[in-house]
Amino acid sequence: MAQIKSTHNPGNHDLYWLIASFASVLALHVAYLHNWVSLVMAGFAGWRLMVARNGWVMPRLAILIPITLAAAIGIAVSYHGLFGRDASVALFAIMLSLKLMETHTQRDYIIVIFLGYFLAANAFLFNQSIAMGIFMAVPITLLTATLVGVNHPNGALDWRFKAKTASMLLTQALPLMLIFFVLFPRLPQPLWGVPQDAYSGMTGLSDNMALGNISKLSLSGATAFRVEFQGKPPAKNQLYWRGPVLTTYDGRTWRINSYSINGIGINNIQKDQLPEGLVTTGTVSKYTVTLEPHNKQWLLMLDMPTAIPPEAMITAELQVISKEPVRTRMRYEASSSFNYTLQAAGLSEREQRIDLQLPKNRNPKTLALAESWKNQSPENIVNTALKMYREEPFVYTLSPPPLGENAMDDFLFTTRRGFCEHYSSSFVYLMRAAGVPARVVTGYLGGEINPNDNYMIVRQSDAHAWAEVWLQNRGWVRIDPTGAVSPDRIELGVAESVNDSEALPLLSRRDYPLLRKLYLQWDAVNNGWNQWVLGYNQDRQLQLLRYLTGNNFSWQDLVIALFALVTASLLALSYFLLRSQKIRRDAIQKIYDQFLNKLSKAGLTRYKQEGPVDFSSRAVRRLPAQAKLIVQITDAYTQLRYASKISPAAIKAFKELVNSL
Repeated sequence: MAQIKSTHNPGNHDLYWLIASFASVLALHVAYLHNWVSLVMAGFAGWRLMVARNGWVMPRLAILIPITLAAAIGIAVSYHGLFGRDASVALFAIMLSLKLMETHTQRDYIIVIFLGYFLAANAFLFNQSIAMGIFMAVPITLLTATLVGVNHPNGALDWRFKAKTASMLLTQALPLMLIFFVLFPRLPQPLWGVPQDAYSGMTGLSDNMALGNISKLSLSGATAFRVEFQGKPPAKNQLYWRGPVLTTYDGRTWRINSYSINGIGINNIQKDQLPEGLVTTGTVSKYTVTLEPHNKQWLLMLDMPTAIPPEAMITAELQVISKEPVRTRMRYEASSSFNYTLQAAGLSEREQRIDLQLPKNRNPKTLALAESWKNQSPENIVNTALKMYREEPFVYTLSPPPLGENAMDDFLFTTRRGFCEHYSSSFVYLMRAAGVPARVVTGYLGGEINPNDNYMIVRQSDAHAWAEVWLQNRGWVRIDPTGAVSPDRIELGVAESVNDSEALPLLSRRDYPLLRKLYLQWDAVNNGWNQWVLGYNQDRQLQLLRYLTGNNFSWQDLVIALFALVTASLLALSYFLLRSQKIRRDAIQKIYDQFLNKLSKAGLTRYKQEGPVDFSSRAVRRLPAQAKLIVQITDAYTQLRYASKISPAAIKAFKELVNSL
């Protein structure tokens, strides 16, 4: 491994630049580090400054080693180990700050600067927004300016020169960066992954639902996904985004059917083929979803999906899932039909057993109420239940009171205040108790059109739960009991349907129109960033190149083309650089050779191993009458030889000087 050769030791001015760069890198991470880690890092930077300003002795290893061990133990305790994204970045950051206490030479500074670049890039592990990308330009510019100052042989430089040089270097690199970004072949899968804890903070629907889960999720204003429709978006009351289908209940929590998710019942839909048991009529709605990562396998699609992404699967409950958890932003095309029948031919014995399952010895009042309905037809049982929700004093609220062991009894006969999960859960419970197969479906309801770019934003605050009942000759039918209590939730959205809307995130409400307008404009910019920067995957790359060239590229063609382009570019660049150097050196060397010939005729020949300055000294001693001119010619030759730029006038003056000898 080549070693970095130190040519001079940086001064305090270089240290100030290094500390400023370090502070800007720390600013990228401060929101994601424990407070004590940030404080310790700032403390080391301050300590290093005090050492420089006051001429203190740098701390010895006997001091630094215990500090290093204490920091590592602190990281292990705070982050429950030394592995994983959060712990690794924190440990790396604090070790880098410790390295400041060992910065003496140019080599030390360069190592810290390059580690600073790496730590800055690690910020994208936490945040990939456009704001982070813009802010990252600050530490990158400061680090580059520090690198310029540390490497310059003249020592202290004016800050404007450093900043200008760094900006110029980065600007020159931009075209190359863009070319590689657009053309460098994208791999279908990353070469490596980030630790599992990087996905632990993601929000979204779960594979189970206890009472209160959906209402808590509705308090988040985070974007769940964005949708671009081909044509006019469907009506608001048709925007049921189907997610996990929950079929088993233990008295506290509804859960997904493990048989479906583990393989049984999972099918791939072939092209132009509907899922088994699904019959549709009328037109379908086609759209493209850009799904935010949520660390689960759900792919949200409108009821009912008729075409799914190529790598996706669909369960027996028509729940679309990916093969792996969605841990990066995902874009897929899909289509759905609003007029359908599902499994109208009947349910298997196993399906009926699952969809009628209830826990034993729970909710006696609810069971008794459902028992009283059993003499009615299934359709009338459904209508009776909805009439109860509609006419009894039920309240739709984001703040339902806690429920006891018999949660359904408490809700239906005592509190009567709940969110969508309370109504869907109690409704399905009643249906099953009355002998009607039923299940809970979770997902999202509604969405907001962004007029700036004509796409729909669906937020976590749009999370919803509804029910499906199986009826003879009609199959699975969607029933939303929340609509019986609060019709506005279906037609207008959650913000218009609850009295306590102030609990909702600011961007989900309607009482700040100017703020919402600014947010939608900013979201349109972010959407473009997501689509064309973060979402620029292999498919997008090939799509763009096919559009630009009109050729049907494959990624193998792209690798060959890029290799040929880079090789040709490097060869052409090398040719022109070497050619210009040769031309410049030939002209100066030719004139200097004339000088050597003149001295040779005077009996003074330059040895092969003799440099121009040494030869000049020997020539001055031998030809004292020509001493002044010989020194002038040698000085002019060395200056031209190592000058970054040579003007034709300088070459002409050098030639006239040699001719005058």
